Amino acid sequence: MPVISPDTLSSLVTAVLQATGASDTDAAVVARHMIGANLAGHDSHGVQLLPGYVANTRRGHTVPGAPIDVHDETPTTARVDGNWGFGQVVSERAMELAIAKALLANVAAVTVVRQAHVGRVADYPLMAARAGLIGMMFCDSGRAAKQVVPFGGREARLGTNPLCIALPSDLEAPVFIDMATSAAAANRISLYRKRGQPLPTGWIIDRDGQPSTDPDDYYRGGALLPLGGPQGHKGYGLSFMVEVFTGLLTGLGFGVDPSGRHNDGSLMVVLSPAAFRPPDEFRAEVAAFARYVKETPPAPGVAEVLYPGELEWRNEQERRRDGISIDEETWSAVTRVATDYGIAPTHG
Repeated sequence: MPVISPDTLSSLVTAVLQATGASDTDAAVVARHMIGANLAGHDSHGVQLLPGYVANTRRGHTVPGAPIDVHDETPTTARVDGNWGFGQVVSERAMELAIAKALLANVAAVTVVRQAHVGRVADYPLMAARAGLIGMMFCDSGRAAKQVVPFGGREARLGTNPLCIALPSDLEAPVFIDMATSAAAANRISLYRKRGQPLPTGWIIDRDGQPSTDPDDYYRGGALLPLGGPQGHKGYGLSFMVEVFTGLLTGLGFGVDPSGRHNDGSLMVVLSPAAFRPPDEFRAEVAAFARYVKETPPAPGVAEVLYPGELEWRNEQERRRDGISIDEETWSAVTRVATDYGIAPTHG
């Protein structure tokens, strides 16, 4: 399994994206998000996505350099149309807009449509947290093919419909939750398959509606289960609401478009703590609350209790120091794509 430095990996991804027609700036943005996902330990949203991004650009589903249009703008709201640009580029612009509005008006909400895959959802609410604000993001994949069954069902009718909430605090590590409303993100199934590992129990059903731990069953007509196991009605309910926020409220609709074009719809909400209390007090109390939770005596077999976001921060420190491990199948796929453009991948 190759171990590659973040800088080497970033240079490679940037070069490949530039070769597809992305500007230097846009390629660097997408690469930063991809490598950031690997650093955080979310390899499902890291460089394994590069071959798919290249394929979507070649077929015209992603449009490098697409204009980003802002419609129906008010002091606190806006609709952003990404015109099929890279989701990381479009979503950064949308969150920057929401942050600017919240700094002036204490609250902002922005919807986003017609953008390619956004990558790791946490990246955008964390922008708000770094600005001293509370950031939230809800996301779905528009009318692309569905992966998740409603609770009690056996046919996929929903996306993984992730959400993220990030908080400002005085801690060194960020405080946030970033989660799919399904038992797992769909890209994680691919990761387990590439590594030849069985899935945890409760993640998928096969095409006959039976529980399975075989990643191949997912690709043979199976589906993801909603978050929650026996209490999956909770994850299903969350998923339903996320789809309303990001499919119906945005105007993308629901169901499946036969074209199969991926179309991440998003709702971003940003709140200023200053609207409710002195922001320095809020930041300090979030940190104190996190430390209070961490001081919980651990259960048998558990080393320590972590607060939300702490594990990703620890992963990043370790991988920046030691490099990023890439499974052989992913590295082979990335190497093939790079070689197609005359780019020679290197380890280091």
